[in-house]
Amino acid sequence: MWSYDDSRAALRDALRLSRAMTYKAAVADLPLGGGKGVIILPADRRAPSERRQAALLDFADTVEALDGRYITAEDVGTSSRDMSVIGRRTAHVAGLARSRGGSGDPSPFTALGVEAAIRASCERAFGSASLRGRRICVIGLGHVGSRVAKRCARGGAELVLADVDLAKRALAEQLGARWTDPGRALESDVEVLVPCALGGFLDHDTVPRLRCAVIAGAANNQLADDGIADLLAAHGILWAPDFVVNAGGLINIAEEIDGYDPASARRRVRGIGDTLRRVFDDAEAIGATPLTAAMELARRRLGPGRAEPRPARAG
Repeated sequence: MWSYDDSRAALRDALRLSRAMTYKAAVADLPLGGGKGVIILPADRRAPSERRQAALLDFADTVEALDGRYITAEDVGTSSRDMSVIGRRTAHVAGLARSRGGSGDPSPFTALGVEAAIRASCERAFGSASLRGRRICVIGLGHVGSRVAKRCARGGAELVLADVDLAKRALAEQLGARWTDPGRALESDVEVLVPCALGGFLDHDTVPRLRCAVIAGAANNQLADDGIADLLAAHGILWAPDFVVNAGGLINIAEEIDGYDPASARRRVRGIGDTLRRVFDDAEAIGATPLTAAMELARRRLGPGRAEPRPARAG
């Protein structure tokens, strides 16, 4: 659920996000397809509660009409409370509260996976997975970004935090982190950049200004286009493919298929680090970018030899 200039922009975003969701499920080796639903908000990103509820119920009717071929879940702009509203009209919704048989808020699992990815990326770039003393900038302090920041702080990182919402500065003070605005954060002199807001920010203008060695974050569609992966490599920046890094929430929700086990979910989410190590190894072996290696891994798992996927999961 987000604000768009027009329906064409929303459609482009839905197509980009569904592509990423397909790769995300495949690289994570989940028996799921890929899909994404978009609900367009008014231009000011606010809607009266009754209109918001009506939009969610209309969306639920659409999901129900797909008869299980598509299952929706919480993502940017929505909450577990919104999933409960959708659940009034369709059973094809995941991530409901534990009391309703779901797995609850997926954000903690997404953050856990991001931390695993940061550690794997640091291991590749610096020779150690430790975060102690590592200079890390987290951009976007929503449900996922705030949890990632706390995890990095517990790991001993020196943090720089940024968000468009100035109220989030309280978190920086709580964690003893330096505060900056998102624009300046991109050019922070840090070792690891962790984007956890919206994507599309890595392009021919921003990449040359980056001062980090690693990028590993939860934001979807971080690259303005796939060619930016080559530009990042040319600038000596190790980029962890976003659809690998942010798969924790989807992995957690997939655990609902055969009966939810939070311990199993955490174990599988931590495996994102190992998946990323494989991607980095494959990239090095074929002399390609991590993006190319991750997409090749996804294509192999989507090939004819793969079992029939289950319904598409989406936010």
